[in-house]
Amino acid sequence: MKNYKEEILRLKKEKNAAILAHYYVRDEIQELADYVGDSYYLSKIGLKLDAKIIVFCGVSFMAECAKILSPHKKILLPNTNAKCFMVEMASKEDLLKMKKKYKNAKIVSYVNSSTEVKALSDACCTSSNAYNVVKNIDGDEIIFVPDKHLGSHIQEKFPDKNLILWDGFCSVHNNIEAEDILNYKEKFDSKIIVLVHPECKKEVRNLADFVGSTGQIIDYVGKCYSKEFLVVTEDGILYELKNRYPDKIFHSLNTICDPMKSITLEDLHNSLLLEKNEITLEESLRESASKSLLKMLELAVK
Repeated sequence: MKNYKEEILRLKKEKNAAILAHYYVRDEIQELADYVGDSYYLSKIGLKLDAKIIVFCGVSFMAECAKILSPHKKILLPNTNAKCFMVEMASKEDLLKMKKKYKNAKIVSYVNSSTEVKALSDACCTSSNAYNVVKNIDGDEIIFVPDKHLGSHIQEKFPDKNLILWDGFCSVHNNIEAEDILNYKEKFDSKIIVLVHPECKKEVRNLADFVGSTGQIIDYVGKCYSKEFLVVTEDGILYELKNRYPDKIFHSLNTICDPMKSITLEDLHNSLLLEKNEITLEESLRESASKSLLKMLELAVK
C-alpha cells in the first residue's frame, strides 16, 4: 500500500503548496494539514498564505471562497463530491425575487452559499462572526440566507433588527432533536456540559450550556472548568478537542457529514500530484462575490 502521508508531505514541499482543512474532515486529513479551523479562520488564512497552491480539504463552497479571495493562487478541491447540501437551498433567481419584495433590506449570506448568492450579497458571515456582521452592517432589515436556524439564533440577539429568514438548513444539524440530548443526559449525567452549534434547531439550542461555531466551541472548552462535555455538532471536531484537551472527556451524538468525510488521503495525494480539481470562477462573478467576503472581514472585527 502506498505511503500517502510521506508522498503528500514531499509533494507539498516540492510544489510550494499548503493544505487547509476544516474541523469536520477525516482525522488523518486534519493530521496532515498546515492549518485546521472553521470557515472564518480558514478564509483569513488563505488570504495571507504565500503558497502557490492551496489544497482545500472541506466542501466546495470553502474552496470557492479561497479562490474568490486569492484569485492568483491555484486552489484545489481533492474530491468534487464534497458539496454542502445547504448551498443548493438558495439560488440566485430566488434571492433576486426576495430582494424585489424587500427592496430596502440588506442581504447577509451565510458562507455556506453559492458564489452567485455571495455576488448578490452586501456581506457574508460565518457562524463565528454572524453576530458582529449583523450588529455592524448598516441596516435594520436583513435578508439572512440560507440557514434559518443560525438566522433565528442571531435574531434573538437583535430584537430591534428584522431578519428575514430563508427556509434553508444544514441537513446534518437539522436532524438533531432535543430528545436526543435529553435522552443522553438522562442516560449519562444530567450535569454534563452541552455544547451546540447554531445550525441546530431552537429547541436543541435551548438545551445548550453554550452555543457557538466549531472554533468557539473549542475555545470555550479551554476556558471551562468542567471535565465532561456533550458536543452537539459534526464528530470531526472531536479530533481537535481530544488533542488539545487530553484530560477532558467528550461525548457525541455520532453526527456525521458525508460530504466532509468524502475526502480521503488518496484524494488529497492525487489532487496534489496531478494538480486536479482546480477551482475556476468567471472573473466578474468572482469580483462581485469578493466584495461581500471582504465586507465580512471588515464587519467581523468592529
